[in-house]
Parts: sequence; C-alpha cells; structure tokens
Amino acid sequence: MFLDLQDVKTHFPITKGILTKKVVDCVKAVDGISLSIEKGEILGLVGESGCGKSTLSRTIMQLIPATGGDIILEGENLTRLSRNEVRKRRLDFQMIFQDPYASLNPRMTIFSTLSEALQQRHPQLKGNKTALMEAVVALMERVGLNPSFMKKYPHEFSGGQRQRIAIARALAPEPKLIIADEPVSALDVSIQSQILNLLLQLRDELGLTMIFISHDLSVVRYLADNIAVMYKGKIVEYGDSEKVFNEPEHEYTKRLLDAIPTMI
Repeated sequence: MFLDLQDVKTHFPITKGILTKKVVDCVKAVDGISLSIEKGEILGLVGESGCGKSTLSRTIMQLIPATGGDIILEGENLTRLSRNEVRKRRLDFQMIFQDPYASLNPRMTIFSTLSEALQQRHPQLKGNKTALMEAVVALMERVGLNPSFMKKYPHEFSGGQRQRIAIARALAPEPKLIIADEPVSALDVSIQSQILNLLLQLRDELGLTMIFISHDLSVVRYLADNIAVMYKGKIVEYGDSEKVFNEPEHEYTKRLLDAIPTMI
C-alpha cells in the first residue's frame, strides 16, 4: 500500500478563561478517517466547505499535527517523525494550494521560485548555473509555460498560468504524492479543463499518486479513480468513481449529486 491512513484524527481544543485557559470542548475537524491509496491512483476527496477536507490534507502533509492515528507513506509512519525528519521526507509529498497567487512569493521571479524548489532535491545545482537554467526550462515546458517568462513575477500572469507555476513548483522536488486542494475552483471553466488535463497527463507520465480535493463532484468524476465523500470530519462513502455516481448509498452523497447543475 502506497499511502495508508489509520483512524486519523485532528481535533482543535476550545478553551475558556482569560488568565487560566481551560479546555471545555474540541472541534473534531477530522474524526477517525481510515483510507488506503494505491500507487498511481487519483483519489477524489469531496464534501462541502467546512467538512474537514483541507484539514485532512494539511494533516497528511504534517503541516497540522494529528491528534491521533497513523499516516503511513510507503511503510514509514509520518506521525512518528521529528520536525527535521518531516522536512526531509516532505520532498516526496507536495501540495498544490487553492489560491496560486497567495501561495507564490510576490517578490520572487518564477526562476527564483522554481530554482529554489529544484535545489531542495538536487543541491548540486547550486554551483551549476547552466544545469539549473536547463532544469527550470524543462520544468516550465512540462506544465505548458513559455520559458521566456521565467524572469517575470506572479502578478504578471493570469490565474491559470499562476496555477501552472504552482504545479511546476510542486513537481520540482520530484515527489511521489501530490495533494491538490481545490486547485481549479478559482479558475474559469475553460481554464479548469486545461489544468485537469495537465494533472492527468502528469500522472500518466510521471506515475504520480494524487489526492484531489474539491466540492465539485462533476470535476472529481472526470479526474478521479476512486471517490471518498467527507461529511463532518468523517468519510461517509467510498468507492469507484462511477459506482459512487451511479449507485450512491449515503443520503449526503445523494444530496451532493442532486446539487450538480444540469442543462434544462
């Protein structure tokens, strides 16, 4: 098994008092999730806003510590690693955030952004400007960007181009797992399809494993092999993409499907 989540919990305490903080309750953002993902699989994680999707993704990334449970990547339990060990291991799992403009440093050119990420995996590039330039060019071409734009800043690009830059940055350390947290929700419909096709192409070419997070079931159906439906911090339905669409079992899944816009 490539990625195995075993009873993962992420709870946030609710405190009371000013001088002396007392925990009176907790918000169970992720409440006992168990999932298994095969190598090369795209898992679609769907649910309404506030159901815990993004918290789960950040917990897998070890950006938020898990309250309980185990996150096992290729046989290694990420929840048992030290902070320094997690930083080294994180080269193997990267994240694409929803808002590319907010996730890119506005003071760094695209060359600086991508070269910094490339050197994390290949520190030998620091002393070889020619090889570093060639690596940045190859990375930009892979995601459909013109390498002549590498000296530009994020604000000089469109939303779709910025998301391609964010995807290139996630690919730079040569990860095995990519978590995409609603990467197309802020884009026009025509641009969404281009980004989705790019992700599918990258999966096939590089053998990537992906967790694609969205509240839009129609988008997830196009991309994902399997779908997990999340509601109030729990997985309420899981299965093959077409089976979940054609034979939904949970009432919440049926409501999500009913909410998909249709042509009249």
